[in-house]
Amino acid sequence: MAASCGFPDIYVAGKNSMSLRIYSSSPSLNLSIAKTNQSPNLSHAVVVDFNLPVPLWNSKPFKFRSNSRKLLDEETMFTLLANCIEDVLRYGSNKNESFLNSLQHIWYFLKLDSTSCFKDMFNFTFLTLLFLVCIYEAPEVLRSACLNALETHLANCQSRHATKLLMKLLGSNIEEKWMRSTNLAITNWIIELQATRRSLKTPSPLFSHAVSNFGSWKRLQFSLTYHQLEGVVQFNSSVVIQENWVDVMVNSDNIRHDDFIELGQLKSSSPHEFRCNLLPTLQTNVVSLSVSKSSENPTTEFGCERSIEAGFEPSNPYLGLKLSSGETVTMSLKPWKFEESVNGYSANLNWFLHDSIDGREVFSSKPSKLAFLNPKAWFRDRYSSAYRPFTRQGGIIFAGDEYGERVWWKVDKSAMGTSMEWEIRGRIWLTYWPNKYRTFYRETRSLEFREILHLTIA
Repeated sequence: MAASCGFPDIYVAGKNSMSLRIYSSSPSLNLSIAKTNQSPNLSHAVVVDFNLPVPLWNSKPFKFRSNSRKLLDEETMFTLLANCIEDVLRYGSNKNESFLNSLQHIWYFLKLDSTSCFKDMFNFTFLTLLFLVCIYEAPEVLRSACLNALETHLANCQSRHATKLLMKLLGSNIEEKWMRSTNLAITNWIIELQATRRSLKTPSPLFSHAVSNFGSWKRLQFSLTYHQLEGVVQFNSSVVIQENWVDVMVNSDNIRHDDFIELGQLKSSSPHEFRCNLLPTLQTNVVSLSVSKSSENPTTEFGCERSIEAGFEPSNPYLGLKLSSGETVTMSLKPWKFEESVNGYSANLNWFLHDSIDGREVFSSKPSKLAFLNPKAWFRDRYSSAYRPFTRQGGIIFAGDEYGERVWWKVDKSAMGTSMEWEIRGRIWLTYWPNKYRTFYRETRSLEFREILHLTIA
């Protein structure tokens, strides 16, 4: 099977054959089922077919059921699925952690749900594991071509759908570990390509990877390369039927970019702008789009209250006078601003950071070298202040009640009962500002995301 034809159905072929050619090349990559020595158990193995087969990965042994009409039954395939999930996670920082108990609920759910896409989830999981195995284990003569074919296959619509189903079943905790493991592998792959080809382009549509255009300290460069930003974007939608049209209303519920995973020791990068675009992909039924007002300019409010108290105590044998004074200072900072705008039928939502001292927008301004020398200027020690614009982890949280009003589309009533496709795409900018270290180095990186959702107009 040529690489352009994609990968075989691992689920179907693996249940009925002892050997399967996964990727045709010279050498080829095969999946084989072999009997364990001195045991009736079987095991899977991914092998490179040189003159002699070289194993790259071996599954745990599983029992062979002689009374089954197929080589592997459904329960055995689930055991293999759990094995693949565990091994994907172990390629991250979870090497000594067992997830088998956490995965048992998936099997019970799949047995109850006859409409589940177990085959698609199994194929996606196995090919993801194969992707990581190729990055870390495959010989150079095979690795590049196989990885290019795998990442194209894993980025197609069928795999993306299987990803969503699998992640919902795994739950957010295991999903987080899954993404860290796969992103770490792809980062290592990208660094290897850059070292050999001097390429600055990201080779994989599975992963948003920011690249620096300037050199820096080796320790700093390592830390920034292995930064991983984890975030959540939540929107609420509602459909209100009017007399002559239908209102489709969306408001931002919670937007969080609050978790930075760092292999280095630098707490350095912080987000300073986040943009999100919402639009219907098919706009023939859209009549108009309206947005609410943007938030006011960032405010800096200072309040000072002074009080003096005096007292006279005549019962004291000595003439007495008691005085006390106090001063209370209050300060309110709002370094983030929110703006809404319209481009055709696309609603543009934009959150951006200002310097609360001089009001300059961080994205469009560049601090002087003297500003970097000031220990309190330009967001130095920005994680310790009581009025910090970021969380202690260096992230941001935008709650819908403070940042972001609703946007709404008027849709023709002919769309009633149909499912409209909507696209959410966005970009977040992160800048490295020196925090504890004395350096003039500064750089900005950005990450993109895109997702397709469906909303029934009813």
